Amino acid sequence: MKCVLTIAGSDTCGGAGIQADIKTFSALGTYGMSVITAVTVQNTQGVFGCQDITPSIIKGQIDAIFTDIEVSAVKIGMVSQIETIQAIAEKLKQYDVKNVVLDPVMISKSGFDLMQPEAKQTLISELIPLAYVVTPNLPEAEVITDMHIKNIEDMKKAAKVIYDMGAKNVLIKGGHLENDATDIFYDGKDYVALTGQRIHTKNTHGTGCTLSSAIAANLAKGKTAEQAVKAAKEYITVAIEHALDIGKGVGPTNHFYALYQKAGMPVE
Repeated sequence: MKCVLTIAGSDTCGGAGIQADIKTFSALGTYGMSVITAVTVQNTQGVFGCQDITPSIIKGQIDAIFTDIEVSAVKIGMVSQIETIQAIAEKLKQYDVKNVVLDPVMISKSGFDLMQPEAKQTLISELIPLAYVVTPNLPEAEVITDMHIKNIEDMKKAAKVIYDMGAKNVLIKGGHLENDATDIFYDGKDYVALTGQRIHTKNTHGTGCTLSSAIAANLAKGKTAEQAVKAAKEYITVAIEHALDIGKGVGPTNHFYALYQKAGMPVE
């Protein structure tokens, strides 16, 4: 079994962050492991606080994994501080890590800043060049590129800018567009539009975490970047279609829908 590592923050209610990542890894037939970068105080109604883990503990967690277990892919999520980013980059270089999927988590759906503004440039200089796939949504892509992104052509331009920052492949997620949810994948040569019908549900907590984790799991299993992205989009689409109405706010996606269905268990 392929082993996949998430380096990200913890979500109290289990819909996003490392909890969503490990659920996704498991649902896709890989073994999930975690390095926790921050502990958040959150539920389906929002994020109310955050405690960052010290860089020395982050590096220690990474050492503990890589000195013992073969890692086939790494997903990076919430990295809020300059020191956190530098610690992760140092260790990724030390262990010559391949198949790195970077989800540049910056702002929660409720508007909580998950990355300190001054950390943006460090993310660009330290982590993007190490990434095999970068997966920003439109607001994140705008912050990274200093562009206004309003349509597909703007998404293509932003993908090229991020590719030129050193990423091997870029997926600009179009969920914030007004029409159908079209994503743009760019590998430095070709643009591929991944169009999906918009699913009308409020329960989309953790979709970005889940998508990037699915890409990492698919890369670990030997798929190309484009194949991994397409398979991940199919997975997240089903998970959103059957999202769980848990809590008083934005509920989580249904990571195990297909497995529950096969087992004859209730899936809604």
